[in-house]
Amino acid sequence: MYDRRFFQTKLGQAALASVTAMALFVALSGQMQATPAMAATIGCQQVELA
Repeated sequence: MYDRRFFQTKLGQAALASVTAMALFVALSGQMQATPAMAATIGCQQVELA
């Protein structure tokens, strides 16, 4: 399957970098929390046309 020879190729190194980046993204995004200031909506006027 995946052995040392595979991870020495460019494809293997790219796969390893991709998995590492995804794991880091999941770890960092789990620490973020949405605050009310970040989740605020932009107020706008609504106009109804007859």
